[in-house]
Amino acid sequence: MSATFTAIDFETANYGRNSICQVGLVRVERGIVTSELSLLVRPPDNYFRQDFTEIHGIAPTDTANAPTFAEVWPRMEPLIKGQRLVAHNGPSFDFNVLRQTLAHYGLSEPVFEGICTYRIYRDNLAALCQKFGIGLDHHDALSDARACAALYLRSLGATG
Repeated sequence: MSATFTAIDFETANYGRNSICQVGLVRVERGIVTSELSLLVRPPDNYFRQDFTEIHGIAPTDTANAPTFAEVWPRMEPLIKGQRLVAHNGPSFDFNVLRQTLAHYGLSEPVFEGICTYRIYRDNLAALCQKFGIGLDHHDALSDARACAALYLRSLGATG
């Protein structure tokens, strides 16, 4: 297995899988973090459910002037297209959110190899981070993506 991949995490504003309000990406090349990207994104109609805001702390005032997903996609696409894409709960959440958001904006879905750290470890992100001593500001997309990257590297034997 290659230690070159992109770890990704999304936070959403509501139950709509196209309601991305934050994205975190961590690029790892040969086991070394080479870049990170954290972006606030204005979801469609800037609509948030209060219970979602309570989970991640992002509110409509935070994203009112943020770019839409279509506007940030050109910065994200090179980190995803043709890459190994790693997420915790990837198939049920992050990869689905990506696909539905791309479809919402009429953007082409890139080919990527999806890897799920939940399927590798069979436990939630917070519990795994506590178990392995990985720092986590849970439900901050960049922190979650960093934790996911660390877990995947661990599964490859590339760290501790």
